[in-house]
Amino acid sequence: MKLDPLLAAAIPRLLEALRHELHQYGEMLALLDRQQEAVMLRAGDDVLQSVTSINDHLSQVAAARRGRESCQQEIATLLRQPAAVNFSDWLGLIPAKFQPAIEALVRENNELLIRVHQRARQNHLLLSRSMELMQRFLHALIPACQPTTYNGAGGVELATPQPQPLYEAVG
Repeated sequence: MKLDPLLAAAIPRLLEALRHELHQYGEMLALLDRQQEAVMLRAGDDVLQSVTSINDHLSQVAAARRGRESCQQEIATLLRQPAAVNFSDWLGLIPAKFQPAIEALVRENNELLIRVHQRARQNHLLLSRSMELMQRFLHALIPACQPTTYNGAGGVELATPQPQPLYEAVG
């Protein structure tokens, strides 16, 4: 059976797109690991830098995902499959020699994406806990400092604490 030349050209592009997406997830995990390390070391400037780096890298991850999805849709179209179909639904329709590589890259991408989500949740909890502790510290240091409250519509209620003279706040 002769391989359709369009499909023969699209499969290597898909493999490259999967590798690129995997690389971007790996980079994101490394950024999240550095952020976690900075939080644990209480390195405030490094934490702020990590947030910027992570936000900047999100666009690269999204671009890699869009590129892979485009290749995936192209192959699905060439195989006369619905564009929204999963890899597993059409993997058996491509030549057997390409199947192991695609399966492995899809599996690695999924596993790495799970790790990225886990690390992001861990970092979120660490950062939230740090903020909570800082709010408690500020409230203990300056009792007039009001906690954030919300109004009936769910918006932030702006409390205006009465300014205290410095000698009363310290005293």
